[in-house]
Order: sequence, then structure tokens, then C-alpha cells
Amino acid sequence: MMILVPSWAHNYDAFWDEIKKRNFWFIKLRYGAALMLIVFLLVAEFILRASFSPVQIRALIVITLSILIYNIIFQSMRHSPKCVPGKFNQLHFSFLQILLDLTALGLLVYYTGGIESPLYMLFVFHMIIGSLILPGRVIYIIAVVIVVGFCSLVYLEFLKVIPHYAVSGLIFEPIYSNAHYALAFATVFAFVMLMSVILANRIAHQLYKIEQDLVESFDKLAEAEVEKQKYIMGIVHEIKSPLVALHSYLEIILQKIIGPLDSKVEAKLLRAKIRSDEAIQLTNNVLKVSKLKLLDEVTLQTMDFREILYAVYKKMKVNIQAKNIDYKFSDSRHNKTPVLGDKLLIEIALSNLIGNAIKYNDDKGIIEVKLSDVQDGINLEVVDNGIGIPQEEMPKIFKDFFRASNIKDKTYEGSGLGLSIVKQIVERHGGSIKVESPSRLGSEKNPGASFTITLPYNFKEKNDHTGE
Repeated sequence: MMILVPSWAHNYDAFWDEIKKRNFWFIKLRYGAALMLIVFLLVAEFILRASFSPVQIRALIVITLSILIYNIIFQSMRHSPKCVPGKFNQLHFSFLQILLDLTALGLLVYYTGGIESPLYMLFVFHMIIGSLILPGRVIYIIAVVIVVGFCSLVYLEFLKVIPHYAVSGLIFEPIYSNAHYALAFATVFAFVMLMSVILANRIAHQLYKIEQDLVESFDKLAEAEVEKQKYIMGIVHEIKSPLVALHSYLEIILQKIIGPLDSKVEAKLLRAKIRSDEAIQLTNNVLKVSKLKLLDEVTLQTMDFREILYAVYKKMKVNIQAKNIDYKFSDSRHNKTPVLGDKLLIEIALSNLIGNAIKYNDDKGIIEVKLSDVQDGINLEVVDNGIGIPQEEMPKIFKDFFRASNIKDKTYEGSGLGLSIVKQIVERHGGSIKVESPSRLGSEKNPGASFTITLPYNFKEKNDHTGE
């Protein structure tokens, strides 16, 4: 098997995608070329008053039909070649198409006048296209073969070794037998052909290399992200160790193993234990999210959304009451089928959404949380009448570290990672999330926002760790 794939493109997916697109472009272009050939014959015959001999007409009809037939075959098999170096792949498919096209073009040029044919310029056009696809050494060899073959055709016609098929009415004085013109023509043709191929191939190669460098840069960024997540996991794990130790000491003291406690001291220690519980839970959440981003790991279990939402509400209750927010929950589901997913990750996602609805709402604001059915899944809507999101910034809100312009000048704290994490968690569960602002609860002063999560009941994880 001819080796056409350069070593730098072996694992370069963007290169193979581009070759597949250009192969299909070749096929579509060939239908247009066949149509243009028919138009050329009609224009030459009826407008330019040129005439073809019976041999020429038969030859041109056979060539045109052949182009259409092999193009139909190519179209039917365009998905068959794989992108695997060492086997028949998309580059071999390109090479085969180019060879057949150049053969058909050579015959067309010969039967339409050889050196006198206006179709000879299509050689340059074809070779420029080929230069964008095939490796340099291959396209240079093809270019040399075409130049030698075309010059040989001109020379053999000049010596009358092969017949010359003129198109009567296009040229009134034969020029194929003019030695000086033939030599000048062949020289210029060879120069234009080779220079076009060299320039086009080098430009294409440079573009591929630039694209490859970009892909490698993205790969390095991905590796850096992995290292960052590993670093975060390591730091958080180190932070967790003293927290767990502190929690253990507090439990020992509260169990009064080392002696009785004053009621006021016991109350303070109990609050400290609750806070240490929250801190440990927070570190566990960070570790879980980091593991999701690092290992793409999800633990599947059946989840009761009402239970998760109640747990989130209990954590947020103090903040809700502090701002006198009117918090409403409704469940209009007819189908109470449990959802399959990672309970902790879903709880983190819902905590972020409801937490944002509280944070970016005014005192005495409104928050509505609604559960409803969708086909084979569940819908969760979190709606508020808070500060809302500027329309022009809606497409950016799920990006890492993005914070809307209408909160930057206020005292709202945050890193801009919350909604990005929510989107990753939802999509990792096979679901989707959409946002609207203003919301149906909004007003001119407080437009509010509405986030809707849709999750399937039976999301299947390929390499899951199913648990109850």
C-alpha cells in the first residue's frame, strides 16, 4: 500500500476531517464539471460555430459518461475508506480520484485540440486542488508526469506520429505544427504547473502545521487542567485531614468521655461540630467535582428529587429566612419514577442554582422551584425575580470564571465557576440546561432569571459504579 500519510498527521483528527470534506467536495465539483463540459460543447457548437468530427463527438460523450459513472461510484463508497494510516484510507481515496480526473482531462484535452484546446488550464486547477490534499513528494511526481505527458503529446502531434484533432472554428491557423510556439507553450506550461503546485502545497502544509500546533496547544491546556485538578484534590485532601481530626476531638468532648461540660460551653462546641460537619461536606464536594473533571467519574444510584431538594432547602433555610424570601415548591409530576444519577453531584448542582437565586435576589423576593414530567425524564425549574442576566451575556454564563456585568459592581461574592459546574454535571448525566431572563416572575426593576434542567430517568453510564 502506497504511504501517503505524513507522520505528523497520523493522530491528527482535524487533518482527517478536512480530507473527508475535500473528498466530498471533489465529488460535488465533478458533477458540475460534467455539466460544464456539456455546456462547453453546446456553446462551441451553436454559439461559436465550432464543429467536431464524429470521432471527437463519440470520444467526448464516452469521456463525459465515464466521469459521471465513476463519480457515482465514488459517491457511494465515500464513507468506506477509514482514516487509518497503513491501510486504504481517505488520502488513497483522494489520490484515486485525482488520477482518474487527470486521465479524463488528458483525453479531453487531446480530443479538443491538444495544444490548441482551451481546456488545458484545468490541469493547473486540478493540481492546485491536489496540492491542498496530497503530500508534497506525491503531488510533485504527478505534476512532473503531467508536464512530461502533455509535452510528449504536443511533440508527437508536431511529428504527426499521432493524429491531431482540431476544433474547427476556434482556431483558423493551426499552431500545433509551429515549432517555436509549441516550445514556448510547453515551457510556460511546465513553469506555471510546477510553481503552482510548489506554492499551493507549501501553503497547505503550513496551514496544516499551524492547525496541528493549535491542537497540541489545546492538548497541553487539557494536561494542565488535569494537573490543576490533581493539585486541587491534593490540597483539599490535606485540608480535610485536620478537619476530620478536629471533628473527632469535638465528638469525644461532646460525648463527655473526658468529663462533664458546662451547658454554655456544650452549646458552643455543638455549633462548632455542626460547622466542622459542613466543612467536611464542602471538602468532599470539592473532591467529588474535581474527580468528575479529572476522571469523568459518576456513581449511579436512584435519586428522589424531592428528597434532594428538601436537603438543599434545609441548608439554605437560614439565608432564605434572613432575606424574607417567599420560597415556593411544587411537584406536578404524575410519574414519580426515580432518576438514575450521582446524588451528590446533582445536589451540588441544585445547591448552586438555588443558592444563586437567593444570593442575587432582594429582600422579600420570590423563588419558585417546580418539578414536572417530560417524556422519559424529569424537568426542574428554578425561577426568581432577582437582578436577572443581561441579554447579550446569556451565551457566556456557563463558561468558567464568567460573572455577569450587573453583579461585578455589587457586593456579591463568587468565583464564576458555579454555573459552569452545574452545566458539566447536568450534561454528564445526559441532560440539558437552559436559561431565560427576564423570567415569568420578573419586573422592569428586577427581571429575574429562570433555569430549567431536564434529565432522563434512565441515563446509562458506560463504566458506572452503581450503588444504592
